Amino acid sequence: MPQQSKQSKAKPPSMHDVARRAGVSQTTVSFVLNNVEHANIPEETQDRIWAAIKELDYRPNAVARSLRSQRSHMIGLISDEIATTPFAGQIIQGAQDAAWDNNKMLLVINTTRRAEIENAAVEMLLERQVEGIIYATMYHRPVTPPHALSQVPAVLLDCYVENRSLPSVVPDEVLGGRTATEVLLRKGHRRIGFINHSDKIPATFGRLEGYKQALAAYDIPFDGALVQIHIDMANGGYEGALALMRLPEPPTGIFCYNDRMAMGAYEAMRSLGLSIPQDVAVIGFDNMDLIASYLRPPLSTLELPHYQMGQWAVQYLVEHAERMSDQPPPQHTIICPYIARSSA
Repeated sequence: MPQQSKQSKAKPPSMHDVARRAGVSQTTVSFVLNNVEHANIPEETQDRIWAAIKELDYRPNAVARSLRSQRSHMIGLISDEIATTPFAGQIIQGAQDAAWDNNKMLLVINTTRRAEIENAAVEMLLERQVEGIIYATMYHRPVTPPHALSQVPAVLLDCYVENRSLPSVVPDEVLGGRTATEVLLRKGHRRIGFINHSDKIPATFGRLEGYKQALAAYDIPFDGALVQIHIDMANGGYEGALALMRLPEPPTGIFCYNDRMAMGAYEAMRSLGLSIPQDVAVIGFDNMDLIASYLRPPLSTLELPHYQMGQWAVQYLVEHAERMSDQPPPQHTIICPYIARSSA
């Protein structure tokens, strides 16, 4: 018979090998690995077991451990597009960091907004006994998540269900709109334009409400002529800014729904021979680094709290996955910090 190849891989060490090296039973090794309370294993014995584990380079079978403990130490994150959207990747980073801090593994599935993938993703995560699922969207909106999501603790991220039956974490759109407007008011502007998005979504309503609240706080009447509504792209910002500057009494400050619209507003000011912020101050929203940092002058804007939302979602699951509560699920909002640059 041919000899076995010298390059064949050696069998990985088992718990039996660790027990034999440490001079204890497999049960004792298991108790140490699983941190079983009240096992009363002497510290010297524990040290011997950990030394044997290190010497043998032993890795416990995670699947077997999860079956015994009923804890997989895994959290699923299902997204529509955020895994392929650079400026929202901080959601994943925040969730990953929080998961790691809590000794959890984050499993990310991007569905590209396809219902069949979404439903299959939930089923796959349930089969892997995840301890919770984060259901995330690319922008703040109401959703109807898969029914199977009810079988596991879940958090909605950057979205919510209309009946508020699931916990959610979203940006504070109203406070964001108010903050942007108040920055301009504190700098002495009293004619402030707002270029808003045409879609009827929470961000358009919330940021407009914040704009109105800031004006009211300074006893400035709301003037509908100072609000332009366009698509949330550079072209929309360009058209909105031109319309505002053609008013009989144009604004001296403009708050844009997002940084793309602010980029269009910059182009409009250039076409009119106006300088930012000397003639017109401009503030955006989102803090899309590829836009905000590289416009000239760099754009003052508000940052969507992607990282913090990812962190909060994981931390909520870790703290509440096994805790029953009679309280309504929290609808948590996170502030959008103002990033001061040179445009306002």
